Amino acid sequence: QVQLGESGGGLVQAGNSLRLSCVASGGTFSHLTIGWFRQAPGKEREFVAGILSNGQTKYYADSVKGRFTISREDDKNTGYLQMNSLKPEDTAIYYCATSFYGSRTERDFRSWGQGTQVTVSS
Repeated sequence: QVQLGESGGGLVQAGNSLRLSCVASGGTFSHLTIGWFRQAPGKEREFVAGILSNGQTKYYADSVKGRFTISREDDKNTGYLQMNSLKPEDTAIYYCATSFYGSRTERDFRSWGQGTQVTVSS
């Protein structure tokens, strides 16, 4: 089973940008959908963005559409989440995950990373 590891989180001011990375080990994820989810304190984990294995089909939560961009480089076994115009409400732990489906549903994603903290100050 593919193992995932996120990096790139940190503390930034509102309006700034961060790029998160998700590196796969123990296998390839070129045939899988990559999804990004986040969990804010006291809230349930929610879907943020997904990209199908074709690398072209991307889909986003309404709350991040136009600000976040998901991408992948399968030759590097890496997925990315470029986050621009960050807002305090984007503060959360961000997780990457993989699925056989083009889904927004957490239960459809089998492999998960450990998460990376993103904190946006006002």
